Amino acid sequence: MTVAENKLRKQAYFLDAIEEPNILKDPNCVDLFDQNGYHLTKAEQAFLDRNGYQPIARRHEDCLRHDWFLWDKKEKAHINHADLFERKGFKDQALEQIEVLADEYNPMLYKLVKMKPKWGIDISIDYVSKNAVFEVFHYEWDAFEYDAVMEKKHELEYFVLQQDWDDIAKRLWKKKDEWLYLDFFEQTKWKTDYFGLSPEKFKNVIWDDERNR
Repeated sequence: MTVAENKLRKQAYFLDAIEEPNILKDPNCVDLFDQNGYHLTKAEQAFLDRNGYQPIARRHEDCLRHDWFLWDKKEKAHINHADLFERKGFKDQALEQIEVLADEYNPMLYKLVKMKPKWGIDISIDYVSKNAVFEVFHYEWDAFEYDAVMEKKHELEYFVLQQDWDDIAKRLWKKKDEWLYLDFFEQTKWKTDYFGLSPEKFKNVIWDDERNR
């Protein structure tokens, strides 16, 4: 297993306005707004190319997503997913553009005006055999502070690369009566306690209270 060379970008905001703003006048351009995740609305996607970004589809959603860990192992312990995420707010010309269009055409754009940027990490390691299939390890952590996410990222990289995940899977399976029948959140809490890690932290709501005043 290796850590991919992909990086989370510290730039927190889209800064440049788009040249063809008609999509922003469409009241449906912010439909299915993801308040606590990384799915990008059509309006947000419109700013990607202009600001130097390319979306990557994940589960039929467009996100600013990057591979985190790489592991070509396809038996026993293996990576289910390992992703880095980022979501941008709006400033400068980009913010001015959507504020004008929100006022004149599409008040739904205020959802973008009041967004704050955030970054996140997410890894899931599964185990598969004839007799047992289960998630060995899951860790997801989001924050609105880039440096905090980078610190947690480095902590998890050191931890993950030090482990023999096949051996851990065997040890966890022997303890399955303690965690197997717990729900998702209780399972992840049991396992972070088992590994001596701080609890997961994700699904942070993206609204910026400073801009709500």
